[in-house]
Amino acid sequence: MGDSPPCRTAQARMMQAPPRQPLHAAEPCALVLFGATGDLTHRLVVPALYNLSRTGSLPESFALIGVARTPMTTQAWRDNLRASLAKRMGDDIDAEAWRRLADTMTYLPGDLSHPDFYRQLRATLDAAERDHGTRGNAIFYLAVAAQLFDVVTGRLCEARLLEQPPGDDGKNRYWRRVVIEKPFGHDLASARALNARLQRILKEDQIFRIDHFLGKDTVRSIMAFRFGNGLFEPIWNRDRIDHVQITAAETLGVETRGKFYEATGALRDMLPNHLLTLMSMVAMEPPVSFDAAHILSKKAEVLAAIPEVTPACAVRGQYGAGEVAGQQARPYREEPNVAADSAVETYVAMRLEIDNWRWAGVPFYLRTGKHLSNRVTEIAIRFKPAPATPFRDSKVDSLRPNWLLLRIAPDEGIALQFEIKRPGPAMDLATVAMEFCYNDWFPKEPNVGYETLIRDVMTGDQTLFMRADMVEQTWRIVQPTLDAWRGDARLPQYPSGGAGPGEAVALLARDGRFWRPIDAAG
Repeated sequence: MGDSPPCRTAQARMMQAPPRQPLHAAEPCALVLFGATGDLTHRLVVPALYNLSRTGSLPESFALIGVARTPMTTQAWRDNLRASLAKRMGDDIDAEAWRRLADTMTYLPGDLSHPDFYRQLRATLDAAERDHGTRGNAIFYLAVAAQLFDVVTGRLCEARLLEQPPGDDGKNRYWRRVVIEKPFGHDLASARALNARLQRILKEDQIFRIDHFLGKDTVRSIMAFRFGNGLFEPIWNRDRIDHVQITAAETLGVETRGKFYEATGALRDMLPNHLLTLMSMVAMEPPVSFDAAHILSKKAEVLAAIPEVTPACAVRGQYGAGEVAGQQARPYREEPNVAADSAVETYVAMRLEIDNWRWAGVPFYLRTGKHLSNRVTEIAIRFKPAPATPFRDSKVDSLRPNWLLLRIAPDEGIALQFEIKRPGPAMDLATVAMEFCYNDWFPKEPNVGYETLIRDVMTGDQTLFMRADMVEQTWRIVQPTLDAWRGDARLPQYPSGGAGPGEAVALLARDGRFWRPIDAAG
């Protein structure tokens, strides 16, 4: 045999990869941004639109209409957004990409609760169709407080701005879509009420419930990883998987969001949307196709098969004083806009199961918390141990478990941990990992997590969005725990900079299992 070829670089291997699939062209449209002067607009929405402009992913015919109460000219709004973008990106702004986006902008100040304002909005949309060629297509992005959803959608309906009139060919002459940000309710009853109000004036395919968590590449790669490789799907079941851990740990506290957190808490903020959606993507059955309707139906089946979580399978905690990243951290109850006797949780851990053939008996452990020792979001899948070992003086339970790690943040990638022999005469085993990091293989592109989601709204692709029944199922799952905690003043404290309350360790210890250390995640 001849010499084996030398190792090739990741870049060289990528040269032999299939070419990129062309993007589905986004139709001409106007995006009406309610809350155009708010934090969400400055921090996420406009940076995402800028990145879409920079990569040539916006529709060729596009208009951005900013709507807010603050009196301001269009030029002043552009200047404010440009300055905000510069704070986040420094000198790396592509002047031509910004110019293309800025040229589409119009600012419309007014009272969002007043009918007259929506007559002005109709005139502005007509002007956008005339000047920018939007063809009547419009997205209404509600980057406003949840209590304003009803006001804005109600006024849009009264002004007949949500109608999609049919054309001569039987298809809609133009489309209208509404984007709403979480929270999608405060509990099961309010989620049902919100869905009912939205569905009275909108069809389900017009509603896009956005969750920035789902715009991350690793999240979107879960299905590709599972169903695009023949290696893993055959072992993706209760016969080979011992349990699954889904972690979303933050080093930050509530910062300036004390008022929001006092009304929400960690469970409402993270479980019904972020973590349960990740769980549904990990556990879903293979879809017939990657059509949005098929994928959403499979995810919905998982959520419907999850029993309600009882308080015995849930743990909460609240951060106290401590040290995070070398800095002293104050307790939650001393944060701005937080009650001195607050009983709001900043940490949650839960044990869930799925009542179906694939996952029966496999626990899913979910946890999230603030002021923890490390920032990491990952899905960790632990495989069952070998039934026996031929290695002399090695017991099965002395072998380290095999883990498959799907890292969502901060370093997006996938790792598989397994055992291998150490160099030397002894049969001595060591744990090693095969790792894939996105940044090692693909050029790093500026991304705030909203780019794909906003573009999906433009193309009408609901794959990464929550359907009404899915929202209600997630609240059904956690409602018994919410009810029990409402009347229970017991709230374990955990030191800032740690791994969370000891009760979370006990939750897994009851099953003879343990959490992956947050500091070792990834």
